[in-house]
Amino acid sequence: MAKLVLYVGNKNYSSWSLRPWLALEACGVPFEDVVIPFDFPAGNPRFREISPTGRVPVLHHGDVRVWESLSIIEYVAELFPEAGLWPENREDRARARSYSMEMLSGFRALRGACPMNIRRPRKAIALPEGVAADVARIEEIWREAIARSGGPFLFGRFTAADAMFAPVVNRFDVYELVTAPGTLAYMDAVKTHPAFRKWEEAARAEPWIVPEDEA
Repeated sequence: MAKLVLYVGNKNYSSWSLRPWLALEACGVPFEDVVIPFDFPAGNPRFREISPTGRVPVLHHGDVRVWESLSIIEYVAELFPEAGLWPENREDRARARSYSMEMLSGFRALRGACPMNIRRPRKAIALPEGVAADVARIEEIWREAIARSGGPFLFGRFTAADAMFAPVVNRFDVYELVTAPGTLAYMDAVKTHPAFRKWEEAARAEPWIVPEDEA
């Protein structure tokens, strides 16, 4: 099989890069990652060389190009069914995909107001309208899933659904958005996972600063 190469943006800021990277790393899928840093405000011309959308992440698998975080996860799940990127139970898989699609398409107020920033010191900010509703819905999803599975992750063990919400864990943490014990326990489970720690270590070592993402 051809090698999987996952191109990602700055690990400190790129929430969409984190999602497939974390899913693959946590589930033991072999791949190489290549960081291409953002180059604001003009953008990085290398993105166009590797991705049809001019954005990252993008997965190269031989001649195959797969872009968009959830599409990358689905493609790799088909290549490596034994890795268990999704839950085994069909109903659980449906829920995991529904939660993941909700994350993919929603929560724009939270994403706009609170960019992912691994290195950011913990500090609250004034929140615009809509953020509180986004936070409440995400906490509802987490409570519902963990009540069904028993935790510590959304479906018991770490799956792609946890990877899809991992940037939210950072946002809730560094912007001090939540206080519920159950929410904090789930966040701690994600933050202490070896794959997340590996990403965090690399993010903290990066030299780049993107002013647009320093909320």
